[in-house]
Amino acid sequence: MKLLPMRFDLYLGRAVFSTVLITWAVLVGLDVVMAFSGEFKDVGKGGYTLGHAAAGVLYTVPRRAYTFFPTAAVIGALMGLGQMAATSELTALRALGLSRKRLSASVAIALSLMTAVMVVNGETLAPWAQQRSDSIKASAKSGQSLASSRYSGVWVREGDTFLSAGSGDEQLLPGAGTRLVLNDVRLYKIAEDGKIASLTHAESVVHDASGWTLNKVRRDTFNERSATRTTAESEKWDSQLDAGALATGFSKPRNLAARDLRTSIEYRKRNGLDARDYEDIYWSRWFYPLNVLALCLAAVPFAFGSLRSGGMGKRLFLGILFALGFWLLQLFFGRMAGALKFDYRIAYALPPIVMLVVSGMLFRRKSG
Repeated sequence: MKLLPMRFDLYLGRAVFSTVLITWAVLVGLDVVMAFSGEFKDVGKGGYTLGHAAAGVLYTVPRRAYTFFPTAAVIGALMGLGQMAATSELTALRALGLSRKRLSASVAIALSLMTAVMVVNGETLAPWAQQRSDSIKASAKSGQSLASSRYSGVWVREGDTFLSAGSGDEQLLPGAGTRLVLNDVRLYKIAEDGKIASLTHAESVVHDASGWTLNKVRRDTFNERSATRTTAESEKWDSQLDAGALATGFSKPRNLAARDLRTSIEYRKRNGLDARDYEDIYWSRWFYPLNVLALCLAAVPFAFGSLRSGGMGKRLFLGILFALGFWLLQLFFGRMAGALKFDYRIAYALPPIVMLVVSGMLFRRKSG
């Protein structure tokens, strides 16, 4: 069995690839223009200029490309295949003995390669660029450095202790690794009856490979009828709080990579916090490739039927209809999972299963 692509595979792939890219560029371009125009209202606040707005929006392009790819894939695939159907190229390929399933497999392979690139982008470039965009906006408006503005006013919970930090900074260590330094830190330890058991103030808190270290510590411990104060130059803080979970708390769940989402989910579950928003986005990332392929395969049978007649408007309408229908179906199951509190994996598996069943039914109908 030959594993190398045949000439018709390359031809189909090139046709689909070009129309998907054009559709993708149009969708992302329109979204970028709208986002940039929306930043005008903030220009002039603090040190926020038009240049900061442009840079902030440009850094969001990888995330926007990831978000719009499923829609661009189904519209572009339908337009590309529809053009080939209108010029009888698909009919000619069928006359050579190629089945509908074989032609659909060629389209799926081309889209799989593009989807793989988007998955890598969604886990690497897009989160990093989005963080840069958020930092540029925050630092320009506040007048602080990128890292300081990111960690300004931190509030997190770890067990029975709440941490508050005035500012913070990430420092690169010689060789490899980073070190997190939080300034003007207060630790509020809450007793079982809800009262404050102790209040600890540290001029700085450092997190590195050895864990958390409090520097220049002053601790007030509250008893039933008295309070005592102790001081220390430096002491260890035995905490499971991870610097990664601390950092991800400043970004919206949809802007995080899957590994950061997983860290945030574990942190929230450990501290009895609601993690369903993070679980929602986390499992949507895992089902992203399947969603793209299921959506496109469900639309492919139309290339062998109704797309042979009608112009570009018809293909565009069908593509938008499929993309919108799938999005509404996914949104419905996602909201149901949140309301009824059942597994998000089930919610995100149902829409592609429905679309694949639709695709199978359409294939049998067209074959009949």
